[in-house]
Amino acid sequence: MAAASGSPQSPDPGGQQAHCWQQTSLLSLVPDATEASQAELESPDLADPAAVVVPTPLRTPLQTPPAEATGPDLACPQRLLILDTETTGLDPESDHCIEVGAVLFHVQSRAVLSQLSLLLPCQSNAAEGINGIDASVSRLEQPWQAGLLYFQQLVASADVIVAHNVAFDRPWFGRGPLPAIEKPWLCSMEDLRWPSERRLKTTPSVRDLALAYGIPVWAAHRALTDCIYLAQVFERCTELDSLLLAGLEPRQLYRAELPYDQRHRARAAGFRWNEPVAKAWSRRLSEREVRELDFSVRPVEPESAARRAA
Repeated sequence: MAAASGSPQSPDPGGQQAHCWQQTSLLSLVPDATEASQAELESPDLADPAAVVVPTPLRTPLQTPPAEATGPDLACPQRLLILDTETTGLDPESDHCIEVGAVLFHVQSRAVLSQLSLLLPCQSNAAEGINGIDASVSRLEQPWQAGLLYFQQLVASADVIVAHNVAFDRPWFGRGPLPAIEKPWLCSMEDLRWPSERRLKTTPSVRDLALAYGIPVWAAHRALTDCIYLAQVFERCTELDSLLLAGLEPRQLYRAELPYDQRHRARAAGFRWNEPVAKAWSRRLSEREVRELDFSVRPVEPESAARRAA
């Protein structure tokens, strides 16, 4: 395990700061939920998926002051909503999101502002062997609709949504009970170029990141747990501001133009074989990153990549 370094706050091996991660009561933070009509909050008929409705947004959106960053940090997003999902399968068209976790993180303070975790009712969970969520537990009575109202407030207060595999997490929002999210997204796996001294692979897992920053890994495959790992990585990352700014640069999918005997150069530059472009080395890059390469690349149209992968 690599030792943590450069943290604005010293690590807390003794657990003195454990109270920072206690779950806040959602109902105490969503006053409108107590005023909602009985029809909005009563449990739906779980046998009928059409009965699970998207909760009505709160009438008064949460107002947040402008980011406090000044000078060169002015353009850096200050409020990140780190989110993760657990689902019953891989296809948003036929499967369902069964859990949402979210942590609102303040960049300049390197501090967690709020966090949320809730299960969504599902009839079955084919991925129980992976995420460990029993579908019958998801149907136990609990204020998940009020939790979604609070989740919308967290989204409204964030500058950027962060997920560790945006390509997977983003399509679930705007379906079923989950609200659509009209905010910029940032992928901590694909878009952030982690410091080379951390010795991470090009697309590290959340577990890889946690261990590289000296964070103990005590559980996996639950939504809030993975969000907490990312928040703790951000707490210890001294280069976070520059990583975020670089990560938010517009990106396009490119394929490497290299002969077979030089494929190692594409691999070393973070290109992946056969994903998402079949039979090619490809990676999403900004214009700046393209200029920094020492070999030629060619842009790939999204539709063309989808046809090749099919």
